[in-house]
Amino acid sequence: MDASAQTTIDLEREYVFQNYARYPIVITRGKGCHLYDVEGRKYLDFVSGIGVNAMGHAHPRLVKLIREQSATLIHNSNLYYNQYQGPLAKRLAEISGLQRSFFTNSGTEAMEGALKIARAWGNAISPEKFEIIALENSFHGRTLGALSITGQAKYRADFEPLLPGVRFVPANDIAALEAAFSDRTAAIVLEMIQGEGGIFPMTHEFAAKARELADRHQALLIADEIQCGVGRPGVYFAYQRTVPVIMPDVVAVAKPLAAGIPMGAIIANEKAAAAIKPGMHGTTFGGGALACRVALEVLDIIAELLPAIQRVGGYFHVELNELARKHSFVKEVRGFGLMLGVDLAFPGKQLVLDAMAEGLLINCTHETVLRFLPPYIVTEKDVDQAIKIIGKLFSKVK
Repeated sequence: MDASAQTTIDLEREYVFQNYARYPIVITRGKGCHLYDVEGRKYLDFVSGIGVNAMGHAHPRLVKLIREQSATLIHNSNLYYNQYQGPLAKRLAEISGLQRSFFTNSGTEAMEGALKIARAWGNAISPEKFEIIALENSFHGRTLGALSITGQAKYRADFEPLLPGVRFVPANDIAALEAAFSDRTAAIVLEMIQGEGGIFPMTHEFAAKARELADRHQALLIADEIQCGVGRPGVYFAYQRTVPVIMPDVVAVAKPLAAGIPMGAIIANEKAAAAIKPGMHGTTFGGGALACRVALEVLDIIAELLPAIQRVGGYFHVELNELARKHSFVKEVRGFGLMLGVDLAFPGKQLVLDAMAEGLLINCTHETVLRFLPPYIVTEKDVDQAIKIIGKLFSKVK
């Protein structure tokens, strides 16, 4: 290993919390769909910052805009207006079909705010109306509230007791969903495509039943679109994949929204937004001028790229299915657009390391699912390169 890489790793090990199992490469720069390490090695990036770097790296339009905006105003606090929050909220309303936005710094912060909306909504009806329904295998964030509704025990175990009143149901199990609802239910939270849970989509019937039951019990339907939204599935939001569209009351977004600048948002309809009165919620950094201006440009670029996301994502899906046909250990290929997963009959960690050695960055979620979240600027040629590497690795599996 290069001496400077080893120095970087040694400093991190000595002074940084040791909560990440990092891979032993030190990234120094990126360009387009590629990253480069300190030793000059080039990697095709199909992780894209776990879905964050949706515009790839060093996108010329964003580089130009960031330079320009950082020289005028980065942050001024929410004590005052800036020029970009209003236009960004208007744009999010137009693409989501909802009415109002609150800006955050991250996805988990957006989920915390969504949970506060649910609690305030329920409490205004009855002090007994505080239960939240969530799904098994879901992942909503690392803070205590978001963790409380994360349906994977391995993430919750070290921090219990968490929020009371959370009820978990299996994804796409309509009978279990009906049994979980009551007049104590304040909200149900859905990832329309579970990310950390293994790239697992909700059926239209299940989502429609969730909407029906929420209406019947005066509860909110909250869509966690942090990983599966903002263009990733080939439409702006995963809840828009089917016709008729099943509208949520609240949507949490983040990852791709500002393409690497920390940025998230809660988007809500009027009735849900009205649950938060002046003074009930706030943020120091959320909605800064730089982040909001970048997000506006990102949404402009996504509008141009949506047809390509659908086309290249469809091509990638077909090619992965062709690999699955050749290798019996592939149980299923799942996902939409540029959010795809290959479910294996064995843990996928070693394949991630082997792919890295071949110059392809991917990751493994839910132990056995190879997850692909390439940038939205990815081409069929990039997909061909990735498929060639994956096929080579699959052919070596004993």
